[in-house]
Amino acid sequence: MFGFVNKKSSLSYDMFDLHRSAEEAKRLNKCGNIYHRGQDLAWNGKEVLDMLVAEYGKPRLSEPHRKALQKIFAIILWGELAAWRISAQLADRIEPLEAKMAATSQVHDEARHFYVMYDYLSLLGDVPKSIDWAPRQLLDLVLGSEELAHKLLGMQLMVETLALTIFQSIRLAAPEPILAELMKYFEKDEARHVGLGMQYLPLLVKDMNKLQRARMFAFQFKILSYGMLETKIIEKELESLGIDARDVMERGRAKQMTVLKETFHALGIDAEKGPVMKMFGFAGELMFPAIETRGDKAAQRRAAWNALRGEAPDIDPDAIEQHSRHDIVTAKGKTASRDREVRAKAV
Repeated sequence: MFGFVNKKSSLSYDMFDLHRSAEEAKRLNKCGNIYHRGQDLAWNGKEVLDMLVAEYGKPRLSEPHRKALQKIFAIILWGELAAWRISAQLADRIEPLEAKMAATSQVHDEARHFYVMYDYLSLLGDVPKSIDWAPRQLLDLVLGSEELAHKLLGMQLMVETLALTIFQSIRLAAPEPILAELMKYFEKDEARHVGLGMQYLPLLVKDMNKLQRARMFAFQFKILSYGMLETKIIEKELESLGIDARDVMERGRAKQMTVLKETFHALGIDAEKGPVMKMFGFAGELMFPAIETRGDKAAQRRAAWNALRGEAPDIDPDAIEQHSRHDIVTAKGKTASRDREVRAKAV
């Protein structure tokens, strides 16, 4: 009479009944550590920004530098909103409690990054209302993906490492002191987020067949392609701030190869040496040539061919961990130094 239907509940009542091997338990325990470490290192965005403005005064930049920063950080601002939404999707869809907690911690971090970046750009004068097509396509690709493994690979291992690269480059160039200090806070958070992908993605990939893995790496190729086009779009703005786009590309590649190696090593997958990363090196030589080959098309083609057929560059074990060493002031008023659990390194 009442039309009751015995539908399957959307709540995961069986999340504690999932069978776990020793390796799975170890990885998920590290995901839980990411959540708790995020609680310890949470910072109050408004208080930190006010503290930096009190120390350095309102941001003052030449008009060319202000416009350059606004174009670059338009991508960061709306990228943080996308990351906020994507991490909320992950927190909803991931089943194991510890990994769900880690994704939930990221939701809080990305929300803080978004409003702090909005407030900072407001201090500069104008908040960008849109972004160029390449970063928009990249973010929409990850947002719209229905595959959990694709979303994790795209967000945690690709987008986060691209963001870390931009943050680091801006911090080192230091075009404006408040922004340079803020980047330390952003880097420390984002480096921690990479750990979720490194620990949980292998649990999703281990049971994939060859076709499923090929589809996942094809998705990675799309992400990298849009990421490189994004860097090309802001190349002139980076240059005006004293940042070489080639350096940005190389830093980003080093970070991605590091996390790919550590993520998939236990599965016997050499993702960092696979065709996707080789194509990354090939395209990089053509789009962002080294100083030695700039202006020489033939030399650029030779360098691209060598990158495609040669060995992958050496992995830098410090590529991600370096972002954990910044001193920040947490919401508890304490200065947090090196976060040794930032990546929950896979072994």
